[in-house]
Amino acid sequence: MGRGGDLKAVAESTSASALDPERDTFPKLVRDNARRRPDKVAIREKDFGIWQTYTWSRYFEQARLIALGLASLGFARGDRVAIVGDNRPQLYWAVMAAQALGGVPVPIYQDSIEREMEYIIEHSEARFAVVEDQEQVDKLLGVRARCRGLQHVIYDDARGMRSYSEPGLLSLVELSELGKKFEVSHPAHFDAELARGGADDIAIICYTSGTTGAPKGAMLSHRNLITTARNAAHFEGLGEDEEVLSYLPMAWVGDHVFSYAQAIVTGFTINCPESAATVLADLKEIAPTYFFGPPRIWESILTAVMVRIEDAAPPKRALVHFFLRLAQEIERRRLGRQAVALWQRLLYPLGNLLVYGPLKDNLGFSHVRRAYTAGEAIGPEIFLFFRGLGINVKQLYGMTEASVFVTIQRDGDVRLDTVGTPIPGVEIRISDAGEVLFRSPGVFQGYAKNPEATRQTLDGGWIHSGDAGFLDHDGHLVIIDRAKDVSRLADGTMFAPKFIENKLKFSPYVREAVCIGQARPCVTAFINIDLAAVGSWAERRNIAYTSYGDLAQKPDVYELIRGEVERVNASLAEDEALRGAQVKRFLILHKELDPDDEEITRTRKVRRGYIAQKYATLIDALYSGQDRVQVEAKVTYEDGRTGTMRADVVIRDVGTPAPVPR
Repeated sequence: MGRGGDLKAVAESTSASALDPERDTFPKLVRDNARRRPDKVAIREKDFGIWQTYTWSRYFEQARLIALGLASLGFARGDRVAIVGDNRPQLYWAVMAAQALGGVPVPIYQDSIEREMEYIIEHSEARFAVVEDQEQVDKLLGVRARCRGLQHVIYDDARGMRSYSEPGLLSLVELSELGKKFEVSHPAHFDAELARGGADDIAIICYTSGTTGAPKGAMLSHRNLITTARNAAHFEGLGEDEEVLSYLPMAWVGDHVFSYAQAIVTGFTINCPESAATVLADLKEIAPTYFFGPPRIWESILTAVMVRIEDAAPPKRALVHFFLRLAQEIERRRLGRQAVALWQRLLYPLGNLLVYGPLKDNLGFSHVRRAYTAGEAIGPEIFLFFRGLGINVKQLYGMTEASVFVTIQRDGDVRLDTVGTPIPGVEIRISDAGEVLFRSPGVFQGYAKNPEATRQTLDGGWIHSGDAGFLDHDGHLVIIDRAKDVSRLADGTMFAPKFIENKLKFSPYVREAVCIGQARPCVTAFINIDLAAVGSWAERRNIAYTSYGDLAQKPDVYELIRGEVERVNASLAEDEALRGAQVKRFLILHKELDPDDEEITRTRKVRRGYIAQKYATLIDALYSGQDRVQVEAKVTYEDGRTGTMRADVVIRDVGTPAPVPR
């Protein structure tokens, strides 16, 4: 297969639509798990430093009591319930409880500000909310004053809640007690509602990140999620002995699939960390066998590793860097189907003894059998770094609207520049315009209350992904960038901003990057430094600073980042198609890009259109030859208040190496 417009890859389907009526919804599957493996651990949660365990029988019983409690409050089939908080067993149980009654859970990002929560509560018409703690209660009580449809707010963690007496507010413990009382007078209610549920009922509404506008509520059925989760598990050989760390936002479809759908379908164990601050420590304790991380997570882990390496004594630092370069070069050659030199093969076991093995063990990756990255493109250097350590990191391609899975890289057939081949039941074709289209059993039911957006995305069962790509000769899917983002410089050079940004973010000192260049004479970049990494670098050099903004504008920091940009330019000079897209000028932003300021989404995807408008003055300065510019920007605090930040931002030129002769 080549790049033509009629390319197609079809994977063998495994009776996609055939579901046992006794096991065709997630509550029915949990009931089945409780019967077949009652004492097997379903969920662990670290609380006050101790791992608490919950079996499948307890999972089902706790969810059943929550469901009965909701029923006692008038929860009816079709009702929506907002789920807000960190990964907690009680919130996963609440998801199942709502589904058991024919309701629809609507998870919301826990760091959302009130305005964002209000939009989703109002749009989904949620009457109920189950939340983690006082922080979320406070936000929802504020929202409820404007969203009259929200009647009941139920919380798990009672700390700080003693003086709250608002109507419709109660704890999960109180709700479960109401459920027990309700069951006495309605003994058959739960079983009857459970039996009424079917495969084509809406199982969840996942709101998209909203990179180009208001979030859209993607409706996924039980059939969508169960069939796709099973097909992917079969494709990858997942079993009930897997251990998974459930640390990603419950509002993100990836967590719902890995920590809920696949866990229930296969019966494996999920582990909820104590808090966001303890994820890396908890990861080491759990040592998962199955791990998923979007690129930003792999970037964060890499940054933490590189900071520790730079803090080491010079001889140790030199040794580690040598073996890391060796591992990446070996892996690059393997993925490129090239021969590995004998001396490299002989040195690798020594590197594994001295560097790779201890590092994997320290990170918690010593037992990983398969790990994935998806959500957006990962930088090739980051991918090579982890695979070079011997971690089986693979790329998958998916979307909320596909119940996540479209393609996965097979073991033994991992390639640096592809996202793998279709999983069973998925068909892919490339439009004449180069857009990736696909259809599968996981294709969503549409966007809630948005038929126009549904028509634009879903066409005769085929999803318009919005991604530009092609299928190679072996049927592997190659994603170039978001179709709308791939463009040309003024001289006709191809400009793929995400590709360049990923190269920049391989640096431990760069947390985020935004490249500009469409119809412009050259490429320029906004840089967000990584405060922890650059802060550590500055401290080793006795450079004093007071804040992110202060550190970002230090001359020494600009020289540090200029070196990182020049490294990227040297890499681009080796690429025939992109050597003309080297970064000519850059600036370090005075503030971190923030979801609260609508500059990036909750999943850290850049909202390019908004940034272009908000920072138009900075963009003009990059292209007008100025060496500094005054900027004023609005910032939003967690409670919804706004303020203004003013700064004097420096702009620097960057050297661009000549093309490498071939």
